[in-house]
Amino acid sequence: MGLFILRRLGVMILTALCLTFVVFFLTNLYPNLEKLAKTQGNMRMSDEQVSTWLDNRGYTQPLPRKYAEWLGLAPGFTGVNADGETTGRCLRPGVDPANAPTFCGILQGDWGYSTVFKEPVTTIIGIRLSLTAKLMFWVMVLMVPSALIVGVLAGMREGSRTDRTLSTASIATTATPEYVSGVIFIALLASSRFGLSPILSDAGLIEGKTLFKGTATSAMESANFENFFLPVLTIALYGMGYIARMTRASMAEVMTAQYIRTARLKGVAFRNIVMQHALRNALIAPFTVIMLQLPWLLNGVVIVETLFNYKGFGWTLVQAAGNNDIELLLGVSVVSVFVVLFTQLLSDIGYVFLNPRIRIS
Repeated sequence: MGLFILRRLGVMILTALCLTFVVFFLTNLYPNLEKLAKTQGNMRMSDEQVSTWLDNRGYTQPLPRKYAEWLGLAPGFTGVNADGETTGRCLRPGVDPANAPTFCGILQGDWGYSTVFKEPVTTIIGIRLSLTAKLMFWVMVLMVPSALIVGVLAGMREGSRTDRTLSTASIATTATPEYVSGVIFIALLASSRFGLSPILSDAGLIEGKTLFKGTATSAMESANFENFFLPVLTIALYGMGYIARMTRASMAEVMTAQYIRTARLKGVAFRNIVMQHALRNALIAPFTVIMLQLPWLLNGVVIVETLFNYKGFGWTLVQAAGNNDIELLLGVSVVSVFVVLFTQLLSDIGYVFLNPRIRIS
């Protein structure tokens, strides 16, 4: 197992380097750098002034050199601008150039400085990632058990009325985009003029004018059922259908296996067959799908976070891309790549323990 993990880690590191290099190359294309120079300098800058601005900050260096500096494997760029001031990658506002570090990259924990938020990238990502992690936790708490129960119930008796009903509902939830279901939930449950809220309010069954809040901004500081349920429900329903369908297909296949038929012929109770013999084998395939939901939840909740004004990791990604904040965009990419690769590793390890037919020598 130890050798297997080391091999997988080696592949992960190589993959991470390749993916981050691609993102670094795309973000450092000249049109992006030109836009950055005009945004930080002057929108009326001439081509010559743009070139000078980029030269003074090391953006015109060869790409491999810049990538090595960003990783922290090469000394940070230093130069002198037209005013005689020392500039460099490792220089930060208020820091004496003589005290600036030589290396300042990902490996040193220096992820750069955001040109939009005017804060270190690590500070921004730490705050926004914790907000999305809170959202992801409650989504997984609602989505995974519900999807597994629906999938198991549907797959226990393939072709039955229960199977058809639950399968249709699963397909409907997956086929409905988050921005559609989110708007529907807001109209039905968070509007003071339409949906259920006015009816419940007039009947005195709820306090206030709405059952839920249509915005989750206040949930960033203090999440409660009223302001956090709708975004959680919106995301959970969209992902639940896919997991339920995979669970249903796996369960239906297991229920037709020879050892299940033998158990039924021997008179074993149907409930015991499902719980003691079929369930574990049926969860092998859905486990991989569940692990793949984590990267999707990290970056795929952009629409929901924007719809409910929840400023998490996905919202930060949109802000970084829309405002050409190169350092922040690269930092977000690093976290995204790491989460994808790490969940793949956990998926492989978990698959080994769940499937007794797989052994690692």
